[in-house]
Amino acid sequence: MGSLFDGIGGFPLAAIHNGIVPVWASEIEAFPIEVTRLRFPDMVHVGDITKLDGAKLPPVDIICGGSPCQDLSVAGNRAGLSGARSGLFMEQVRLVKEMRNAERLRNRTALDIRPRFMVWENVPGAFSSGTPKGEDFRIVLEEIVRIKVGGVSVPRPDTGRWESAGRIILGTDFSLAWRCIDAQYWGVPQRRKRIFLVADFAGRSAGQILFDQESLPGYPAPSP
Repeated sequence: MGSLFDGIGGFPLAAIHNGIVPVWASEIEAFPIEVTRLRFPDMVHVGDITKLDGAKLPPVDIICGGSPCQDLSVAGNRAGLSGARSGLFMEQVRLVKEMRNAERLRNRTALDIRPRFMVWENVPGAFSSGTPKGEDFRIVLEEIVRIKVGGVSVPRPDTGRWESAGRIILGTDFSLAWRCIDAQYWGVPQRRKRIFLVADFAGRSAGQILFDQESLPGYPAPSP
């Protein structure tokens, strides 16, 4: 697994608990890097995401990233994906494209091209950020779909409002799903809602990963 916008290593920690090896991470702040060097001594730090070449990164099966949320959050200035911080999401897309293109040049089969999975995490404000309202989340979906199928357009929902969970399936070899999850029901003593998005570039497992109850043990929400 490769972890972008790594912070103090939330994704690598979750990976280890699920039998996944965190191979490398991208982070620019000195203190978080020191924390993760202590906690994950075998994980390589590759530096600033804006200076990385995906074709030169060690191939991994999963790319995870929670791009900066300040421009998407309802508590921020709502500059959206055009903001300098939240716009770094496009760097995540660029790296995944470069990594997958490099794998194609190595003549790997479609099923074996890495990364197969992409995970994106962000604030629920992404559902309403942009003009018209919610346009930024539509762009997020569209850019990820285009990693697999260039030129595809993702429409806005008929209601004009994004649901807290959904999925996109294209044929048998691409799926994407998102779900807004509240940390208080997953063993964390705080109310903290976050969007988790999973893309499977070689199959239809994204929905299973996010919605299958066996793969998401936690604490049930209280009855109404």
